[in-house]
Amino acid sequence: MTPADDDGPSGVHCRLDELLESRGMTLTRLSELVGVSVVNLSILKNDRARAIRYSTLSAICRTLDCEIGDLLVRADT
Repeated sequence: MTPADDDGPSGVHCRLDELLESRGMTLTRLSELVGVSVVNLSILKNDRARAIRYSTLSAICRTLDCEIGDLLVRADT
């Protein structure tokens, strides 16, 4: 498998669930604040996303008052 393959795990884990819980925020509320559908946030939250726009990543981190490294971590180790 090459690193660019779209099949299989990406090696990146999204900690969105944990960040939302620690801030007492729902996925629906984050969706409203960020302007991204609940479905797309759910895909990200469940580690099924293959890509994310920088603008979306920035908006999520701004809304949750976190750094990108707080949201996305390596899962391949």
